[in-house]
Amino acid sequence: MEPSVSFDALPLQKDGPHGNAWGLFGPLDQLGMLNRLTPETTKEATKEIIDGVRVSTDWSLNSMQKPCFGRSKLEHVVKNKAPRAVNDDSLAFNTQISSQWDGFRHYGYQNEKIYLNGCTQEEIQTGDRNGIHVWVENGGIVGRGVLLDYSSWAEAQRISINCFATTSIPVSTLKDIAAYQGTSFKRGDILFIRTGWTRAYEKLSAEQCQELADHKIPPAIGVESSEDTLRWIWDEGFAAVAGDMPSFEAWPCQNTDFWLHEWLLAGWGLPIGELFDLDRLSQECRKRNRWSFFFSSVPLKVRNYCFFVGGSMLTSLRCLVELLVHLMVWPSSD
Repeated sequence: MEPSVSFDALPLQKDGPHGNAWGLFGPLDQLGMLNRLTPETTKEATKEIIDGVRVSTDWSLNSMQKPCFGRSKLEHVVKNKAPRAVNDDSLAFNTQISSQWDGFRHYGYQNEKIYLNGCTQEEIQTGDRNGIHVWVENGGIVGRGVLLDYSSWAEAQRISINCFATTSIPVSTLKDIAAYQGTSFKRGDILFIRTGWTRAYEKLSAEQCQELADHKIPPAIGVESSEDTLRWIWDEGFAAVAGDMPSFEAWPCQNTDFWLHEWLLAGWGLPIGELFDLDRLSQECRKRNRWSFFFSSVPLKVRNYCFFVGGSMLTSLRCLVELLVHLMVWPSSD
């Protein structure tokens, strides 16, 4: 059972980096807040299954023809095994060009150059500590998902959104959305926030996509990087967080003292999902006025890699999915 620890008690390892929760689940733990996904929470999440509607939250791998941050786009080759009527696929892509979970090897404390539970860069380069394969061996990310639909809420409030500007969404707004939807949270929930970023990107011209990719640090809407945000995430007890935006937090980070990537990934072991396609999920949620669902996401079992691409299927608004979806993914070279 997870020990009861207040946000104000952080850092747990006093000689470690700011805000760390190292040792919360033991000194050798590699699951972080995914430890909150227990047989009990999984069984409880199945109560969300009511309607039988299945929704994928994977954004197509070829959605970004001009990926940002200098990343390579999808390369897909179909090889015919003539004279037989047989074909093979070969795929090559950077694991951050579409729906993905940031793992605990991806982003460390930038000043200390160290990762979850004190993992060093040398261990990242030479071993498999904190690899996403550990998630697979423990069943993946499976539990109760909850959507906060910022895009729909803003439209109802007649608030205009620029997804391609550094717009920070504060906790006060997230709480307003939850109240507007009638949404409450349970410990171990998987939080999703929809801003409309992927939908807005799909409307860009080729020239606009190139212009965005040419930015050294492309600006993007996201959750505010602040103590309030971190305190709220901690107090609500989420197991993972995700959104349809490139960085989950507004980018570039506006307050590096509370860099969510540092605190969540390296400090707490809380996965960050990015570029999820949440549009159909939003439609189904609004149709039923229900914003929680059974969610499952499991990657291919590859040792010592830093991300995995999507691999998600959810039971939209208490719907049915009784199988875990496995996507073939490749480790990032970044």
